[in-house]
Amino acid sequence: MYPVVTNAVMRKADYDCIAAGTPATELMYRAGKAIFAACDWSRGHTAILCGSGNNGGDGYVLALLLREAGYPCTIIPAEEKWSPDGRFYYEKCLAAGIPVRFWDRQTALMVYDRLADCLFGTGFHGTLTEPYAGMIRAANDSGVPIVAVDIPSGLNGDSGLAAPDENGTPLCIRAALTVSIGTRKLGQVLAMAKDVCGRVVNCDIGIPVTEHTAYVCEDGDFGDILPGRLHHSHKGTYGYVAVMGGCRNYSGAVKLANLAASSLRSGCGVVKLLCGDSVLPSVAPYLLESTAVPLPDTGGDMVFDPDALERALAGTSALAVGMGWGNGGDNEAILTWLLSRYDKTLILDADGLNCLGRMAAEKRKHLLETTPAKVILTPHPKEFERISGIPMGQCAAEPVGCAAAYAKENGVILLLKGTATVVTDGTECYIVPRGCPGMATAGSGDVLSGVLAGLAGYNTASVKMVACGAYLAGLAGEMAEEEVGEIGMIASDTVRCLAKAAAWLSKK
Repeated sequence: MYPVVTNAVMRKADYDCIAAGTPATELMYRAGKAIFAACDWSRGHTAILCGSGNNGGDGYVLALLLREAGYPCTIIPAEEKWSPDGRFYYEKCLAAGIPVRFWDRQTALMVYDRLADCLFGTGFHGTLTEPYAGMIRAANDSGVPIVAVDIPSGLNGDSGLAAPDENGTPLCIRAALTVSIGTRKLGQVLAMAKDVCGRVVNCDIGIPVTEHTAYVCEDGDFGDILPGRLHHSHKGTYGYVAVMGGCRNYSGAVKLANLAASSLRSGCGVVKLLCGDSVLPSVAPYLLESTAVPLPDTGGDMVFDPDALERALAGTSALAVGMGWGNGGDNEAILTWLLSRYDKTLILDADGLNCLGRMAAEKRKHLLETTPAKVILTPHPKEFERISGIPMGQCAAEPVGCAAAYAKENGVILLLKGTATVVTDGTECYIVPRGCPGMATAGSGDVLSGVLAGLAGYNTASVKMVACGAYLAGLAGEMAEEEVGEIGMIASDTVRCLAKAAAWLSKK
């Protein structure tokens, strides 16, 4: 795992380092030197796009180092404006005879072999105006590889979202390489980061950072969650789990079967699929290794029967509920009973979350605060808005902070879905960068719920276990996409690759 921080944390660390005696010009020089070392600049002519702040100053240091090494470069400032430290190095560039051409609309960027993006750092916020919006568009349209310094200009360092231009259209640099300075930032991982950051390398320039916002998961982090298996073991060693869903309006029998299969492919010993009596005949033909357990229903909607629930859940280590459950029947009574009585791991997804969201706020809060279960909630942003009351826009701007605050207040483990998944209990926070465009298909969330239930069969529920589930599902999806391609990939392709992904992670 590696740490990531917010803009505010990085700014404070930078300020404290300067206050402790390291001159700002020295830190700027170290940044420029790190950028120079992070890339092969020897091939062709580099244009360095410089803003008026300290990010531009890093670019001026880079220009000095390129000139010293004998590599051709041209500085293209956005405007005749500099920070004090940036001006210090700009004047050194003039003294060294480095070519300078101030930006105008006639500036042709496609004539260069490489662009260095030193327009904005992580501190930029607000609307992109001219000349910066025009420079970013021209850089992206040039077809020339771009090296972004710290973060692609226009990308928010906290959210990973591009800033709007004056027309409200999201706009940021699309880099081939991003050279992160100091410590990796949240915005280099979240939301649009995968699409615009390219390869990211981090350069330590001697700024101590003692407060980390979250940790980004990597392949070697989950050996304890996916341990090697003993010969002297049996199915009970790895746990009995249950998954519950389906209703009269839910025709995805195959998806319910995938849900059950994903639990087994994640390593639990036995899976019980709990669904209504009238739904069972459509699901049964697709169940191979799983056990079907019918629950009372009326017209396909489940009826609250505590005795039937007690029998169905006896001996289980985990229950995932909500997938294709619908909004009818006695769902609220059933969920209330589960939150009040079930004392193992309880995973709520899809209609389980919708049911939770429809409850009165006081009841919902009371149930979550008093439940004997270890509750895992797995919402996408709209579902999170329903259960938390936090608008989607606010959550998109600060996903880690919003998720952590809600999880801590309600005593749950929250898995907030996104391009990168945020997993937190309000104290620990992990970001899972795995997943791929091919997983943007019906049933992928069901597969994740099944994976989480499967892992909970033989692991104590924890933030790390939930992060492992998201990582495992994402890696399996990436493996499936390599086989079938991102267009036309379906959820069962991910299920098919779960065992291979688990084997890969268990050996790391």
